[in-house]
Amino acid sequence: QVQLTESGGGSAQAGGSLRLSCVSSPYPYKHSSYCLGWFRQVPGKEREGVAAIGTDGKPAYAYSVKGRFTISHDKGERTLYLQMDSLSPEDTGTYYCAASSSVAQILSVPAASWFDIWGQGTQVTVSS
Repeated sequence: QVQLTESGGGSAQAGGSLRLSCVSSPYPYKHSSYCLGWFRQVPGKEREGVAAIGTDGKPAYAYSVKGRFTISHDKGERTLYLQMDSLSPEDTGTYYCAASSSVAQILSVPAASWFDIWGQGTQVTVSS
């Protein structure tokens, strides 16, 4: 059973930074075509795609985080990262990492319905 485990959430001041990590155990897919992503959700709202990275390593970002967040993937460590800089209170939410075998190369962040493996989430709270 594949598990995705997020860590690195917490509290930050506006303008600050946090780095989220997501470790896969074991590696999510036996084949090499996949997409990994970060989503966030606040109570009462739908899960929002934040960033994703395809098999070719090319990233995609939501407009709201472009230029502030950076997604990266260390295949050897089976770890997905999300570096979050210039945080604002609007970035507050529960952040989930996810994996998809249905999408390989991306031009934008795929919808949540494309992802079939999810982590348990980690809370990020940004205060003004």
